[in-house]
This record gives sequence, structure tokens and C-alpha cells, in this order.
Amino acid sequence: MRGVAVGAGYFAQFHYDAWQRLGGLAALCDTDHERAKKTATQFGVPCVYTDVATMLDAVQPDFLDIITPPASHLPLVKLAAERGISVICQKPLAPTLAEAEALVGTVESAKTRLMVHENFRFQPWHRAIKRELDSGSIGKLHSLTVRTRLGDGWQADAYQARQPYFRTMPRLLIFETGVHFLDLMRFFGGELSRVSAWLSQRNPEIVGEDSGLVIVELASGARATWDADRYAEPLDSSSDPRLTFGEFLLEGSVGRLRLETSGRLTRKLLGQPEEEVKYEFEQRGFAGDCVFATLAHFRDALASGAPFETEGRDYLATLTAQDAVYRAAETGCPQIIPHRGNPQ
Repeated sequence: MRGVAVGAGYFAQFHYDAWQRLGGLAALCDTDHERAKKTATQFGVPCVYTDVATMLDAVQPDFLDIITPPASHLPLVKLAAERGISVICQKPLAPTLAEAEALVGTVESAKTRLMVHENFRFQPWHRAIKRELDSGSIGKLHSLTVRTRLGDGWQADAYQARQPYFRTMPRLLIFETGVHFLDLMRFFGGELSRVSAWLSQRNPEIVGEDSGLVIVELASGARATWDADRYAEPLDSSSDPRLTFGEFLLEGSVGRLRLETSGRLTRKLLGQPEEEVKYEFEQRGFAGDCVFATLAHFRDALASGAPFETEGRDYLATLTAQDAVYRAAETGCPQIIPHRGNPQ
């Protein structure tokens, strides 16, 4: 399968490293030619372009990996769809829910395929948690609580070195980071039904919100809480806060699971001592090498025709929940989250 990619910014390095290990890409594109050449040399990509349409016509790839900011996604997806090329697209998928719906519709009308690059569910500790839940090790899930303190947003020049566009985004915490956790709530517990939210801006040097409390009711009856702050620093200064992006506690009818910021996972059954849940992960790339796992899933499912875990149509349910979080914060009232999965 021949693949190409567009984008050579900060996060793209994790994509290109993964593709190099997965067999390589045929070409990459970036409007900054020097940056594109440097990236191609570093990761062994043989051809460089500065125009996406030219690259797609010249290479005629099977898929396009989009690693660019959200506002560019719909035009890029249209270019791929017109040529019958499947897409994996980074999140945030689009600036608005309406534009995300248009993007998904574009792919479906062209009868091509779209996977959203939602890599948190592919982090090794989350795969381990999912296996525990599926096995029934803690019984029926009652609650999920996550506390996130990244400490990368208090400085006057916050985000400038890594992702400077964060500073001017009108919506930041939920749009850029919270969407991962909404998807995890669906991954662990099923569909989401109602949400309450309180959002605030701690750093006056940025435009969007950087702190919030989100409480979600799941259709199953479970509840999920995300207590997040990019301004405040983590309690455990010895761990990398960007490894697990938080401390997790999942409580069920017969026990609990706890994920520490170091990646250590434990299980405690009611009345029993706590024990470690053994699983393997490598501190490589981003957050346990989850970009590699995400792209490997895309490649394999595209080749076999199997469903993507984060198929475009299904991912709209996560984005609908994200939209409801903002409405809940703006109105001060809980918001119903309409169910929208794949049409039968």
C-alpha cells in the first residue's frame, strides 16, 4: 500500500517515525519546503511536495495521512475524496461540529474511508484497562474518575515552543485535550447521555479555556469525571505528566482499577489486597508509542476492509459530546448528548 502525508509540524515527527517502522511513505507535503525536506531526510521519505493536489496526482497513493491544524482538514479531505483516496486525519477533526459532519459526509459520498487519528485509546495502559473491563475483573463499571494536571500552560510563553497555535485557539482544553477523554469514556463505558461542565481560563496570555471540570452520565448508568488543568502542575514531579495525561480510577461492582502517572496499573477487588496488573509498554514516541499503534491499526484495517475503531461516522458521537460540554459550560445547565452512532 502506498501512503503519503501532509504536514511537518511538531506532532508530525511521531507519525513519520511510526510510518518509517511500518514500511515507509512514498511522499510528504508541507508548505514550508525546507521543513519538508528536513523531515523527509530524517525519516527516509523519498519525495517532497509543497502542494497536496500535485502530490496526490503524481503518487496516486492508497491513503493520505493528514497531520495539519483543524481548519485545513475539510479542504484536504475533499482533495483526497475526489481522487478515491482513503484518509486518516488528526484530531481535532474540524473547527466546528457542522464542519466535521460535512467532512464525514464528503468521504461517505465518495465511498472512500476515513479514520480519525484518536490515539489515546491506543495507549497501552488504556488497552490494558479495556481488557480488564471486558473480562469483568471489577464487575459492572460504576464510575471513572480522571485527574489531569499537565503544568505546561502557566508560563507567559505557554505552548509557544511546541504548538504555538494553541495560544490563539478560542476553544482549547476541551477541543484539543478533552476530546481524548470523551472518547475514552465511550471506549471504556459505552455511549454518553448527559453532561455538566465548568470551564475557565487561568493563563491571561492565551485566548481559550485551560481548566475545567466535566461530569458525564453514561447510558449504562455509570458516571465519569474529568478534573483537568493545563495551568497547574502535577503532584508527582517525578513522572512525565504527558505519559498517561492523568491519574485514572475506575470503580466497579466488585473492585477497582487504578492507573498512576508512571503507567503502573493496579487492581483491587473488594476485601482483597491491591495487586499490580502486568502489561508491557515502551516509552518511545508519544505516550507509550500510541501513534505507532494507531497507524498500524489504520493500515491493517484499510488493507483487510475491517472497521476502524474510530471510523469517521462513529467519531461524530464523540464530537457531539464535545459540543455538549461547551453548551453545558456556557448555559450553566446539564446538556443531553444525542446518541449518534453508525447508521444501521
